[in-house]
Amino acid sequence: MTKIKGIILDWAGTTVDFGCFAPVNVFIDIFKEAGITVTIEEAREPMGMLKRDHIQSMLEMPRIQQLWQHQYGKPHSEADIDNLYRQFETLLMKNLESFTDPLPHVIEVIDALRKKGYVIGSTTGYTKEMMEIVSSAAKTKGYMPDNIVTADDVSGYGRPYPYMIFENMRQLELQSIHEVIKVGDTLSDIKEALNSGVTAVGVIKGSSIIGLSESEWINLNNDDKKKIIEEAKQKFLAHGANYVLNDITELPLLLENIQEK
Repeated sequence: MTKIKGIILDWAGTTVDFGCFAPVNVFIDIFKEAGITVTIEEAREPMGMLKRDHIQSMLEMPRIQQLWQHQYGKPHSEADIDNLYRQFETLLMKNLESFTDPLPHVIEVIDALRKKGYVIGSTTGYTKEMMEIVSSAAKTKGYMPDNIVTADDVSGYGRPYPYMIFENMRQLELQSIHEVIKVGDTLSDIKEALNSGVTAVGVIKGSSIIGLSESEWINLNNDDKKKIIEEAKQKFLAHGANYVLNDITELPLLLENIQEK
């Protein structure tokens, strides 16, 4: 059986930016500026997608569609999506560097896996320009994968399309989808993995699916943590995840178990 050789990781909510907070408030703010009040849950639901696609997905939600129709007397247009995206990009770029701290244990786990011979790729819902800020800041804090692919590198076909994974495989010289696992914190990550045929792994702690800051997570009691973890796990599994990790520290053992099968 083919052994796993490559690990492809998401960025925000998986390896940096605990809770994936950088984009969330910006999505809420740009819709508020347009006269539409959206919830945190609505802002998070498409998380992991290319950000323009994320905005389009929000605009297609029935409740937001109705609010937009009431506010403007007509359905949203491509020009509306472009306008919201321009505002999003401007606001996000101002604060993005502040949301680049690696999640707990990410640096040591990835270093240990590299020593075992794994290559580390990455995909993201951020653009190439955004990732220049994120990756540069994360590198100064000790985290940098071997490869970064954005939707800009694959003609704009971000998640749930599989092409960012395939481009990682090409650049990292991985021959087979059976040599690769994809680890991410959103349902878009799982869809991306499944569409490419690689093993899909969800990670819970620090994820957008939970949407809590590190301090909020630490202050939860154990019963609440167990409940939230189980709910997140079932959501990942219901959307096709092959495996679900409580946090990144479980990744080395998962790889050992996969290799032994």
